[in-house]
Amino acid sequence: MSSSEVVLRSFRELYGRNPDAIASAPGRLDLLNTHQDYKGLPVVGAAVNLRCYVAVSEARMTPKSRVGSLNLRAEGHAWLDEFDATKPTLKGGGWFGDYVRAAARALLNAGYSVPQFNALIHSEVPIASGLSSSAALLVSLVKALTTLAGANPSPGEVAELAYVAEHDVLGVPCGRLDQYTSAYGGVVLVKTKPPYGAERLPFNEGVYVASVTPVKHSTASIHSARQAEIEEGLKALLKQPLPENLRRKLGLKYWEPDWASLSEDELAPYLSQILEAPRKRILYTLRAHASTTLALKAMRSREVRLEEALNTFGEHALRHAIKATGFADDLRSALNKLPPLVIVAAAMNHQHTLLRDLYEVSTPEIEAVINASLKAGAAGSKLSGAGLGGATASLTTNEETANKVAEACMKLGKETCLKSLKLKTDDGVKTHLTKK
Repeated sequence: MSSSEVVLRSFRELYGRNPDAIASAPGRLDLLNTHQDYKGLPVVGAAVNLRCYVAVSEARMTPKSRVGSLNLRAEGHAWLDEFDATKPTLKGGGWFGDYVRAAARALLNAGYSVPQFNALIHSEVPIASGLSSSAALLVSLVKALTTLAGANPSPGEVAELAYVAEHDVLGVPCGRLDQYTSAYGGVVLVKTKPPYGAERLPFNEGVYVASVTPVKHSTASIHSARQAEIEEGLKALLKQPLPENLRRKLGLKYWEPDWASLSEDELAPYLSQILEAPRKRILYTLRAHASTTLALKAMRSREVRLEEALNTFGEHALRHAIKATGFADDLRSALNKLPPLVIVAAAMNHQHTLLRDLYEVSTPEIEAVINASLKAGAAGSKLSGAGLGGATASLTTNEETANKVAEACMKLGKETCLKSLKLKTDDGVKTHLTKK
């Protein structure tokens, strides 16, 4: 039985009627420029075929809205919530219903009509795993509730409403990668400075593997800690006798610098004078963005030469990608013009090293999974999401190799890898049922 059929049948059982609308949205793999969206830098995500489904109907005979989670029911947790959708307040304490309340409040604040409603949630996206279960939930909730209200917002409007619900209402210090990737679908470049938006990239190569470790992370705590460290570094930089043109590019808050125009060379003399942790966080920001810029060039079918890739990614990351894709046996036999799959895989390998060594958000479990994935034939592999737990994302050339990667990760045991999933890119937010 498909997930849409599961939520439809369960909705009938719970509420005694058919839903007026069913909407779904995909989870996402975090491909490139992890931890950069909240700094205003562009990021790249891939929507994958694990979806969250939300069924809703208008509740005409009750002064309250009701919502249930099939996932929490299956796990034996409290799974029902009731609240006034016209005046939604948050309960706090990690209560699942706060996501629904936050979506309702974001819609009300934006001028949408939100009637009392019944809702039921069923998600295929593992929670707190680095696959963006919260964004899939909020994007599908926004789509379902706006459909119920007779509106048809664009994917960008749905994404921004979901972002407001998570960032402004729930107070999670996230960027826009998750919501926009989930809403648009495919492989997406998300623009995180005004005007916000997304671009579907013409990159449809390879097969992905997501491997979920047993360590669950807290996106909010990780983001806030790294943001504070960056601000500590910026404050220390601005106390130094900087050239005026460099000073103008900086700021005291993590989102204020013109990160895209900053170069490591111009900052290097001043970075050497600040504490190690803030210095590492700023170096990560610069190096990850430089490698993402080169990967985007390849994804848009523009030529990337061997020397340029070597200077950006380093020999180790590039050599592995070249050999694993079968493009060439080694660097010396590689042609000067490198294909997009090689470049994207090399960028993933390089950025994982940066995430591990400069942003310090890897774990022993993640490292074991990354090593097993690369040894089994993945061309590129990196952590996906905030880190300190969660999932990894690997890019392979074909389904046979993807199967080998998934099997190798599962052989590590449940204490290292809970599940390893072969995934394809998927559509963005959509409706499966609307009342005629």
